[in-house]
Amino acid sequence: MKTKINEVIRYVLQQFGEKYFIEGNLNKNKVIQDLDSYNEDLLEAFISNETIKNNFTIDIAGNVVMQTNKLIELFEADEYWQDSYTKYSKKIGLTAGGKFIDEIGDVVLDFPYKDTVLKASMSKEDTDKDDLRPDEPFLNELIAKEEIDVLLDKKILVNAKKFDENGGSDVDNFSEEDNLILKGNNLLALHTLKEKFAGEIKLIYIDPPYNTGNDGFKYNDSFNRSAWLTFMKNRLEIARDLLSYEGSIWINIDSNESHYLNVLLDKVFGEENFIADIIWNHTKQSKNDERFFSRHYNHLLVFAKDKESLEDFETPRTEEDNKNYKNPDNDPNGLWRAGDVRSPNLRETLKFDIVAPDGTRISPPENGWRWSKESIEEKIKSGEIIFKPNNTGIIRKIYLKNQSGRTPENIWSNCGTTREANQELKQLFGKSPFATPKPEKLIQQILQLGSNKNELVLDFFMGSGTTQAVAHKMNRRYIGVEQMDYINTVSIPRIQKVIVGEQGGISQGVNWQGGGSFVYAELMEKNRGFLQMIRDSEDHNALQRIFDFMLEEAEIDFRVDLEKLKETLYELSLDDKKRTLIKIIDKNQLYYNYSEINDNNVRDLISDNDYTFNKNFYDEGSE
Repeated sequence: MKTKINEVIRYVLQQFGEKYFIEGNLNKNKVIQDLDSYNEDLLEAFISNETIKNNFTIDIAGNVVMQTNKLIELFEADEYWQDSYTKYSKKIGLTAGGKFIDEIGDVVLDFPYKDTVLKASMSKEDTDKDDLRPDEPFLNELIAKEEIDVLLDKKILVNAKKFDENGGSDVDNFSEEDNLILKGNNLLALHTLKEKFAGEIKLIYIDPPYNTGNDGFKYNDSFNRSAWLTFMKNRLEIARDLLSYEGSIWINIDSNESHYLNVLLDKVFGEENFIADIIWNHTKQSKNDERFFSRHYNHLLVFAKDKESLEDFETPRTEEDNKNYKNPDNDPNGLWRAGDVRSPNLRETLKFDIVAPDGTRISPPENGWRWSKESIEEKIKSGEIIFKPNNTGIIRKIYLKNQSGRTPENIWSNCGTTREANQELKQLFGKSPFATPKPEKLIQQILQLGSNKNELVLDFFMGSGTTQAVAHKMNRRYIGVEQMDYINTVSIPRIQKVIVGEQGGISQGVNWQGGGSFVYAELMEKNRGFLQMIRDSEDHNALQRIFDFMLEEAEIDFRVDLEKLKETLYELSLDDKKRTLIKIIDKNQLYYNYSEINDNNVRDLISDNDYTFNKNFYDEGSE
């Protein structure tokens, strides 16, 4: 709708050329952004126009003050929505061609704002084509700093229980020795853990969605890589804070996004902290349905928090590793094998003759010797270097007694397969609830290399609980995070089976006999509970009761015109009512923040047991 104000504003904006227009259409999002950041050029242009000055400024002590909030409201309110159930919303968001990104499918998000946060959920169960699922998985709006602080603040924990060989029971305390499983959005859970566990995690392993279109991370094709990278970036940044300086992160990924993820990891962890790109052979059978190549491997990208502080990785030695160690000269130091004496790189300064006891001169190899002349003379005296028969060369002795382990290789073909992982789950549950679980032997290899007994391991894409099951059997402490409801039908029951001594996976190899415990808790739902109630409602009366309840208790998006919505909601169909109520809920307020725990209306919702647990967990003591 054209008004005089609209026309004047357009006239002023046209002075900036194409800055605020896309193919002749006003780019309102750009104007709002510049108003919100008090762009000097834009404000000066507006104040210089008498019409705008008269309508959108006030005089304070002789100073002209621009009412940017009024201007922003004007842009938000001006006929943005075309469909029946969104026209009552006022929304600030990313646009292309004058339309919001959720209205089109040809935009790419490339970190345009440093504070972009993509909360996201883990699985396609959270979003569905019927559009009645919460749109929580993809928060692609520009979130103000104040909103981010609220979003990422630590949450209230409820339904706290401790599980041991006797089952689960209420618990009101948490100790440093306890294992922990959290149910809730993993980004928010990680920030909930930050205060207590920052710098304490020795190893992080994650198996995130691969962004293949078949893994639950779904969005339009031209947007999903940017969305996926934003999604990963938010989580990797907090994961780095949780890692100890001696720690490492291991990420299982396929070739669809591995190269992009590696670049992102370079940014978050630093190129200098790259450790390895390991190839894990996850299948032995050829896939004839592939067009070009049958894919048989995943990547394991490994980064350190601080490479200089990281311990060397070693794998246990086997009889096969030791078969070449002999002692033909009865060396009192025991079994040995011959080692390379050549420099791996050309070193002119290491090219010198070695004189044997009989005066024979031994010429250096092409690249020179591995050590300096002084070092070689010391090794000859100690017996570490001996001369070949007839003094034709030298032999370096590498003693078995000095070999504590073996340097691992970056191709893994003996760590189990996806087929074996499915068999492990079938033995536990009668069927495999996941399409591509990871075998216990794979996680065992990772934990052997990157952690020691009693050190803390984190997996915030918990899934079926393989990482936690293996960590439990290997006497590592662990934290797991999962949002989906199968945490209570698959993940938790699996670890309970471990506690009572199940003998699948690596159990026999590590002589697992059962025992141990873990603590389970949930991020306390706030608006998320309303989302579920809306979806489950079956008639108009039920929805009206929910809406009335929402008006009293729910956090509503501040951009919504509630009075207009109250007047027109009754006109909509049942499904459109559901869509509308889902849309107006503030998706940044899905869980209660811990700062609200003593509010009267919140305290009444929390059991005394959970209240004490929270105080203990956050080290504030019981009140």
